[in-house]
Amino acid sequence: MNERLNGKAPRKLLFLFEILSLSLIFLYSWEGIQTETYVIAVGLVLLIYFSNFLLARISKGDSYIFLIVCMLISIGIIMIYRISPDLGLKQLMWLTFGIAMFFAAYFATRYIGFWERLTPLYLIGSYVMFAATLLMGSRTHGAINWINIAGVSVQPAEVTKIILVFLLAAFYGGDEKYRRMKNAEMILMMVAYSFIGLLFLQRDLGTAVIFFGVFTGLQYIYSEDRRLIFANLGLAAVGGISGYILFDHVKVRVTTWLNPWPHINDKGYQITQSLFAISEGGFFGTGLGRGNPSFIPLSYNDFIFSAISEEMGIFTGIGIIMLFMLLVYRGFKIALRQDNQFFRIVALGISMVFGIQALIIIGGVMKVIPLTGLTLPFVSYGGTSVVTSFIALGILQGASEKRGKAGAANE
Repeated sequence: MNERLNGKAPRKLLFLFEILSLSLIFLYSWEGIQTETYVIAVGLVLLIYFSNFLLARISKGDSYIFLIVCMLISIGIIMIYRISPDLGLKQLMWLTFGIAMFFAAYFATRYIGFWERLTPLYLIGSYVMFAATLLMGSRTHGAINWINIAGVSVQPAEVTKIILVFLLAAFYGGDEKYRRMKNAEMILMMVAYSFIGLLFLQRDLGTAVIFFGVFTGLQYIYSEDRRLIFANLGLAAVGGISGYILFDHVKVRVTTWLNPWPHINDKGYQITQSLFAISEGGFFGTGLGRGNPSFIPLSYNDFIFSAISEEMGIFTGIGIIMLFMLLVYRGFKIALRQDNQFFRIVALGISMVFGIQALIIIGGVMKVIPLTGLTLPFVSYGGTSVVTSFIALGILQGASEKRGKAGAANE
């Protein structure tokens, strides 16, 4: 039975899922099927089939995390195509590049055996990216988090999230000389909060929350000093209050979270339209092409969960939430099965990144918590987000393969 589950059966189910999903696109475009429709359909099926086929041949690690992500990207690209065929084609190109980077990250994680000894490089790289963002970045929706390079916008903080995980893994699971330093954990805490402080300067508070969540989570697991956890909670309260006092766009988000209805025509428009869309879809949705996702600003990006819930139903929304829960569960399971301390922490950290980011954005568009302006990993439209998410997934795939205590790569 296990051989069947670990073999071709999941890929066959995924292929069936793809066919059913793509049938929605053809039904939506039935009255005037365009070239873009065929490109999306054929391209997506070939991309997912061959990437899964290749991964099954080269990896002896977890056989489910990539399948889970394939379901997420399928739902996402269908909705993006429905909103804008041009964006759908661009997303297919980003997915192709992202999957290529997934395999590159997997091979790098598998065959390079000294990741735990690169602590200084992680520190320097992080600060360089923060400095580049502050010096060359452009302000978007209140935050300075994008850099334009040769006509392509990139978000360095997305890469820094992965570097933070490696930095924490190197400290808690790498060279002991850093842990033996006087006040080592206090120094690590100062470094982590310097990152969060730089994100505050960029006004990228959503990413700051992810940094805080990952740092606090791993510190709770691996630190023996419980006082540091309470210090984190106190600093989080101070940071939250400071952000509200200092930044006008944070005040707007808190106001619209508490009660958006008096501001439905201006600053509360986005969140109220999101709530209308989710409620309009009901359990089964209005049907692809029968909703009004254009009423929601950034429906293909920050608010894609609302657009999906409107046209595909809240059951599909629940399905997305369950897929992320499964992804995080598999990531934690990879960590528990990993003998190498460094890669155990890497697996935990990347799983936390996926889980926290999904929780923040889904909670935000449903008005459970204030909006933060993040994207839904693998589902929302975007270049940097898609590529870095696949890089993180490739690292997680590499970490799912058994390693010796010293961190030697599987041969």
